Amino acid sequence: MKEQIQKLRDTLIEHNYNYYVLDNPTIPDYEYDRMLRELEDLEKAHPELITPDSPTQRVGGRALESFVPVTHRVPLQSLQDVFSPDEVKDFDRRVRETTGKTAYLLEPKVDGLSVALEYENGIFVRGATRGDGRVGEDVTENIRTIRSIPMKLENAPATLIVRGEVYMPRKVFQRLNEERELNGEPLLANPRNAAAGSLRQLDSKVAATRGLDMVIFNVQYTDGAPFATDSESLDWLRSLRFKVIEYQLSDDMDYLQKQVFDLGDNRERYPFDIDGAVLKVNDLSQRVTLGETAKFPRWAAAYKYPPEQKESVVENIVVQVGRTGVLTPKAVISPVRLAGTTVSNATLHNQDFISSKDIRIGDTVVVQKAGEIIPEIVSVVKEKRPTDAVPYFLPDTCPVCGAPVVRDEDGAHMRCTGAECPAQLLRNLVHYASRDAMDIDGLGPAMVQALVEANLIKTPADLYSLDRDAVASLDRMGKKSADNLLAAIEKSKGNDLAKLIYAFGIRQVGERAGRTLALKFGTLDALMAASEAELTAIDDIGGITAHNLTQWFSAPQSQHLIQSLKDAGVNMTSLAEPVGDALAGITFVLTGELSSHSRKDAGSKLEAMGAKVSGSVSKKTGCVIAGEAAGSKLRKAQELGVPVLNEEQFLILIGEAQGDRDAVLQIIGK
Repeated sequence: MKEQIQKLRDTLIEHNYNYYVLDNPTIPDYEYDRMLRELEDLEKAHPELITPDSPTQRVGGRALESFVPVTHRVPLQSLQDVFSPDEVKDFDRRVRETTGKTAYLLEPKVDGLSVALEYENGIFVRGATRGDGRVGEDVTENIRTIRSIPMKLENAPATLIVRGEVYMPRKVFQRLNEERELNGEPLLANPRNAAAGSLRQLDSKVAATRGLDMVIFNVQYTDGAPFATDSESLDWLRSLRFKVIEYQLSDDMDYLQKQVFDLGDNRERYPFDIDGAVLKVNDLSQRVTLGETAKFPRWAAAYKYPPEQKESVVENIVVQVGRTGVLTPKAVISPVRLAGTTVSNATLHNQDFISSKDIRIGDTVVVQKAGEIIPEIVSVVKEKRPTDAVPYFLPDTCPVCGAPVVRDEDGAHMRCTGAECPAQLLRNLVHYASRDAMDIDGLGPAMVQALVEANLIKTPADLYSLDRDAVASLDRMGKKSADNLLAAIEKSKGNDLAKLIYAFGIRQVGERAGRTLALKFGTLDALMAASEAELTAIDDIGGITAHNLTQWFSAPQSQHLIQSLKDAGVNMTSLAEPVGDALAGITFVLTGELSSHSRKDAGSKLEAMGAKVSGSVSKKTGCVIAGEAAGSKLRKAQELGVPVLNEEQFLILIGEAQGDRDAVLQIIGK
């Protein structure tokens, strides 16, 4: 069995290398997934045979409470920036005055997060961020999820530390933002920030879903394999199966300067963002001679590409409606080449951006790529403005469905209020079917998209009249899968009113507000008839939320959707029985794992008794419920003197003491 598992493990590691390092997959994804599942099953049956380098160990483990500081054995220095050809020549002159004839490595400067990887006897043992160069953070568990990083090296020295850059590939960044938009989550600003945030996730299972990659560019330390040049060390790292940065080697500075600009002009050929080019002396003995300053090595420089700016003309302004209903204006501009690609449109963000720069159709504008990703307008060349150009304002009705447009109370976005707006259909359906909403098993984003593309649904209500044969004919479905999906949809009709309220996706109406409103009003009709004043009188329902509710329920599209759901037989009544207000005015925090309840169910029971459940401990916290493996929240509660209950006491609280205010206060020591 041990030999069988090792053979399967070695085969998968080889395919990992081909796919993630060489970018040359040799088997279909299906076959790889099948072998991985086989290995998972074998290791589950024989856990004593699991090894740290197994491909099954890359999916993320337990969540951490914080990152441990790491003092780097060799400091991770930063590089001196240069911004012009003259500064490059000055750098070369200073080097040659000390070393004479010199060859340089030229590398793209990856715009990511610098990390050191440590190996002991060929086994990966630790990954740490750069931090301040001397002290970083231990991100080992998250590093393990990066599939291009080898977990085991063959013929490696006893100790090896390499340095590289963790990045999020542009394709992954785009896919992740599409998913976040679909789920109504804030979009990530750029791949670098996305990579940094992903690598610093305390839960490595989250990091494993982010598609991070890493390219190695330096040997920090080794007690074996001495090298005379940097290029030799990089070639050696490549032989160890690291994904190594590509480089050019030359002693001709004129040639290298041309290559610096060529690299910048063709940066789209890389899967990662670059923000410059790195020049490094190749001879390691010359590096020792050149030495370093208090901040930078004297043997390297980073040429930083300035944001490339060009003039263009705004030919039109069009408005797109995103999946969350946000109206996004876009300038259609005369085609212009920027940062290696031809662009013909530029984001205008929102009305405030347009007004502050006074951008009008017909204007000549200065355009650049922000963060080398999104083209944006920097300024207007007012002296070239046509005499008939007029100020531009976003429409007050949705260009897709005609519903009124409102400005977010907490930002600059204009948003469509249509409950059945076609532009928001995917996002609304995914939210409606999600676990915390109507909890329709099998109706995830991919299935929703398939139904929409097949023109089978246009509103959530259409889910309840889907044709079985039409669903079965969809790609990868079939009759059994269609039956399972339709059964899950039918089951959702009986959900509690609280889940339906949340499923509507009303702005600032989350799960907790849905439960509160369902318990308070009992029926959807009663909630729809409530005034803003009645709504704001409820704890945790503020003025903005109350306004959002009354506005949403009064909209024709919302009323049509609700009537369609009623006609389909969807429950509109609260199924939960209020158990009193014994915990009214008391804020609880849940931490650790309870054996009797999920954290969400435990919170719901506390809220049904009038409590408020919070995610953080403060002086205002009334009580903390601590289960197994409780961590920092428990420690903070103890430091602040906040009462703490174990699971047994919690069960007494929601059982014997429910409805009895005096008994509750006695249990929590109030």
